[in-house]
Amino acid sequence: MGQFLKLIRSFKKQNILIIGDVMVDQFVWGKVKRISPEAPVPVIKVTKETSTLGGAANVANNITDLGGKSFIVSVIGKDTYGDSVIRMLKEKKINSDYLIYDYNKPTIVKTRIIAVSQQVVRVDKEIEGIFEHKIELKIAKNIEKIIPFVNAVIISDYGKGVITPKILKRIIYLAKKYCIPITVDPKIKHFKKYKNVTLITPNEKEALEGMNARNIEIDEEGSIAILGRKILKILNSSAVLITRGEKGMTLVLPDGKIVNIPARAKEVYDVTGAGDTVISVMTLALAAKADFVSAAEIANFAAGMVVGKLGTSTINLQELERIIKDFYKK
Repeated sequence: MGQFLKLIRSFKKQNILIIGDVMVDQFVWGKVKRISPEAPVPVIKVTKETSTLGGAANVANNITDLGGKSFIVSVIGKDTYGDSVIRMLKEKKINSDYLIYDYNKPTIVKTRIIAVSQQVVRVDKEIEGIFEHKIELKIAKNIEKIIPFVNAVIISDYGKGVITPKILKRIIYLAKKYCIPITVDPKIKHFKKYKNVTLITPNEKEALEGMNARNIEIDEEGSIAILGRKILKILNSSAVLITRGEKGMTLVLPDGKIVNIPARAKEVYDVTGAGDTVISVMTLALAAKADFVSAAEIANFAAGMVVGKLGTSTINLQELERIIKDFYKK
C-alpha cells in the first residue's frame, strides 16, 4: 500500500500531453412514466441537462483531477460548443493554448439521454471526414512546441481525424527522442499503426477486432494471453493492458509474462469514460517511474470507482488514496 500511495502523490509533479479528438459530452437526465402512443418508445420527462468535457478532453480532465498538469493538442469548431470546450478547460485549469480552430467542421457533441440510472439512447452530432492539410500541419507544429516540456504523452484516438498516420508517426518519433512514455487508447481502424509505443490499452473488443481475431472466443485466460502476446509482438510495444470489464484487466509485460488483475468495482452503473481513467492513471504512474504492474494495479482501483458513477466521470487524488487505503485495511 505504501508504495502505491507514494506513487500517486508524485502525480502532482507530472506534466502530461494529450493528443486526440475533443468533444462535448451532454447528458439529458429524466424519468420514464409512460410509453409514447406514437411509437413503442419511452417518454422521458427531463429533469436536468448537463455538459462535460468528452473524448481527449476527458482524459485531460482525469489527469488534472489526479493532480497532474494537462496540455492538450486537438481541434474544435469555431462555434458555441467550441467556446464551451474552452470555458470548461479553463474552469478545470487545463492548458488550452494548443487547441486549433477548424472553421469548416463543428465541434463534436455526444448527447446521452439517461432515465432511471440507465442510458436510453445516444445522439451524435459531427461531420465525418479528414481535416484539411493545413490543420494537420498545425497539429504537428503544436505537438513539436510542447513535447519538450512534458513527462509523458497520451494518444486518445476516437477516430475523428486528429490522429492521422503522419501525426502518429511524428508523435512516436518525438516521444522516443525525448525519452518519455507514450501510451495509446486505440481506435480499431488504426490499431496496427501504433507501433513502438510504451503501452496500448485496448478493451477486449478493440483487441480482438484490431487484430482481426473477431472469431476467437475469449473464454479462458489462455486465449487472452495469446491475444495479448500477439499484440505485443506485432506492435513492438513495451506492454499491453487489455481491459475486460467485470473480468478485470490482463497485463502483458515486455517479456511476455501475463498478469491478471481482478476487477475492483462493487457496482457498475456506467462505463462511459472508464477507459479514459485507466489510461490517465497508467500514464501518470509511468511518468512517475512506476513499473507496469504497479501502474496497472492503481489504474484498476481508479476504474472500479469510476464505473460506479453515472455519466462521464473522473476520480480525484483523495478518492484514489481512500479506496486504496480501504482495500488494504480489510
